[in-house]
Amino acid sequence: MHSLRSTENLRLLSWQRVREYAVPPPLIETATTRRLVGDWTGACAAARMDVDVDLRALRRRYGVELAATVRADLRHLAPDLLRWHMPRMMPDGLLRPSVTSALTSYALPDGRTAHLVVRTPPAWAAGPQRMSLAWWDGEARAAPHPDRRYRLDLHRHLWDVRQSAELAQRAGAGQDGAPADWAVASWATEAALLLVADGVPDDGIVVRLGGQRLVLRVDGQGSPQPPTPEDLAALIDGTRAVRSRSRARQTGHTSGADVVVLPDAATWVPPDVLLLRAGLIAPGDLHPLVAAALAPDSAQPRRLAPPPGTRQVECRGAVHRLAVVAGVLTALDHSADEIRHEELLAQLGGTPLPCLHVIDQLHRAPTALADVRARLDHGDVESALSVVESLLGPEAVLRAGDLQDELAAAAAGRVAYGVHRAGLLPAMLHPDPEPYPGRALATDIAFRASLIASRTPRRQRDRRTRRLLAAAH
Repeated sequence: MHSLRSTENLRLLSWQRVREYAVPPPLIETATTRRLVGDWTGACAAARMDVDVDLRALRRRYGVELAATVRADLRHLAPDLLRWHMPRMMPDGLLRPSVTSALTSYALPDGRTAHLVVRTPPAWAAGPQRMSLAWWDGEARAAPHPDRRYRLDLHRHLWDVRQSAELAQRAGAGQDGAPADWAVASWATEAALLLVADGVPDDGIVVRLGGQRLVLRVDGQGSPQPPTPEDLAALIDGTRAVRSRSRARQTGHTSGADVVVLPDAATWVPPDVLLLRAGLIAPGDLHPLVAAALAPDSAQPRRLAPPPGTRQVECRGAVHRLAVVAGVLTALDHSADEIRHEELLAQLGGTPLPCLHVIDQLHRAPTALADVRARLDHGDVESALSVVESLLGPEAVLRAGDLQDELAAAAAGRVAYGVHRAGLLPAMLHPDPEPYPGRALATDIAFRASLIASRTPRRQRDRRTRRLLAAAH
């Protein structure tokens, strides 16, 4: 049990960092402002979500009534809240790649069912951590089928502002002796909702718990039964795995005739509940809608740390100052001639002034590099550049080093995502791509596909983003 608790603590520490960087306050504020004025497409753009839904096409094909229903759902979609609750991979907390999650379902006139879905790109194009909103009706064979395991149509409180307050009631709770992040107490209730949507299976409802499976039995009246203490004890101790006898695949991509899988959103206690309980996060650090549901009396908005001001450096027996002047980090207590003279000596192999050495280190590998890297990993380019500009000044030219490498890798990731959005495959640009190539393939794609990237929907970029892309070359 000690090792189990240690694992849970490590997961909570990882989630604490995810909540700090994955969905920054400026993103939430901008997306919320646009949503409140009815600009749902602008809200999606602010939340770094591409929109592939054409309401006019839906109206022409399926009628005014269905199109109006879809429009109403989109106007109440909080893409920032959806990003907050999207499936992630630990310990880095990045969005789970190649996932298609159904947000809601619609009955079509011909008897079929369509879904509004959110998709994440494959791993090789996941660098910018963007998502896309799309329509799925089963006709496009190349379009991925909505994943049963990561479906959100039964958990609208995770994206729909009209139901976001339900989070507190549906958050679930652990059971004595069970891991804290297992929502054991709500499994039977959530399984009943699942059966209403999918029908009663012959083999019970499968609950995925890491590498093990627990089957919730269904009685003669069609009601799911809570797990027995013996089943939970067996899973916790690892002495045996309670697995389904079904021959169907249990990957979440099952058909209606196969085993029914309890969605992840119903399987686990939300990490925000556990973080609050452990005191690792304050209500004000949560998404405002999450804080309003879980801690309505103490929610405070998150605040960004103020940018650093004048820095002090010990230089040749005196305390000197560094500050941003005319857009560039400058040593205030040295004349321009002295700085040029010392820079020349340093280029010839001499020992640089302490002030110039600190400036050089801030350009190459600043102490804030971990903060910049975390923001870039979660696709928050704007905040990462703000940190760099507060350190070095908006007009600074980066020098070779770890900081420049991180910005170049982020730029390569953006290009790779543009290639993905253009409908191209990495094999077209790389002879033998690995299954999860990471930054190496993304960087290769960046240099091989600059012309393609210039034609992608991201070609209109602001001044700071253009500077970021230039760093890749």
